[in-house]
Amino acid sequence: MESGSQDRNLPASERKLKKARDDGQVTRSEELKHLAVLGLGAISLLVLAPILFDQLKLSMSQQLSFDLSTIRQTGSMLSRLGDATTIGLAGAAVFAAIVSAAVIAANVSAGGWVTSLKPVMPDFSRINPMSGFGNLFTKKKFVSVLKMLVLTSILFAIATSFLTNGLQTMASLVLQPSASAIAHLTQWLTSGMGLMLLVILIAAMADVPLQAFLHKGEMKMSHQEVKQEGKENDGNPQMKGKIRQRQRELAQKSSVNSVPKADFVVMNPTHFAVAIRYDEKTMHAPQVISKGADLLALKIRDVAKHHAIPVLQSPMLARALYANAELNQDIPSALYTAVAQVLAYVYKLRAAMRGTGPMPTDVPQPFVPPELDPLTKTMKAATA
Repeated sequence: MESGSQDRNLPASERKLKKARDDGQVTRSEELKHLAVLGLGAISLLVLAPILFDQLKLSMSQQLSFDLSTIRQTGSMLSRLGDATTIGLAGAAVFAAIVSAAVIAANVSAGGWVTSLKPVMPDFSRINPMSGFGNLFTKKKFVSVLKMLVLTSILFAIATSFLTNGLQTMASLVLQPSASAIAHLTQWLTSGMGLMLLVILIAAMADVPLQAFLHKGEMKMSHQEVKQEGKENDGNPQMKGKIRQRQRELAQKSSVNSVPKADFVVMNPTHFAVAIRYDEKTMHAPQVISKGADLLALKIRDVAKHHAIPVLQSPMLARALYANAELNQDIPSALYTAVAQVLAYVYKLRAAMRGTGPMPTDVPQPFVPPELDPLTKTMKAATA
């Protein structure tokens, strides 16, 4: 079930932001684009207009000059027309290239470079009247309409004031020479354009952070979306548990090669086998270097006997170590005493075999806390 917009109060994750960028959903400012087009377009006109007018004036003078050779060679008129067309198209192409570059630069500066083609792909849901009607009442659309109304009102008020103040001056231009009148008209138009660009500049400076804020609001996530994304990133918990179980099984199988390094192996009698190693110079506590159940337990026992590693029967200790100790990690502190008793017995046994001590008589029966024995806990749960 989709979460309502009122439930989306968590910031967007990096994954959602990346997916939105891949879909072409990034911050865009229309006012910044308008500023770039109008500003750079106006500057281009001021810079290119004198050059283009000079070229057009030269071309017109050539077009309107006729002599006897021109009349005899009528094909030259087509050549003149082609030259004039080339000049006009070249000027228009340069102006179009400048404006296009301004639009691209404005979009990139606001939301970065996006290479997605999804926004231009056919999508019939965009022509659905019901969804289109619903989009008319979104927060972003409301802000866009309000912004347009405010900006239009400001520009209309400024334009009215500017035209009113300059109307008398423009009317007096008819009394001045043509060159001076054109200079005054150019200056007046430039002032009006500059005033309009100033208003759009202020609007763009306010619109860029506003669009970024609205975009972040659209990208916010609900708690359910965050949980779902976490599951997709980490995988299904049941599947993860099976994977970890399989990894443990593989690790246990590969740990059989470590059995020859063990000090002893403790078994239950055939279901579980755990190999223990302790080096007081490099270890803080005894460690489990191999463990297994059923067939793997028998394999550990056989390898231990082949390498003359003592194998002792201690069901509770074997079950506790198998259930609570990890491979190549220190055993639980609650089992220190039990393992120490077995180690002491093993050391006496080795000393007797070397002829440096008496043979130990009794095999130790170490005490294991009942809460660490899986079988004891199962029996208690069954009788509860």
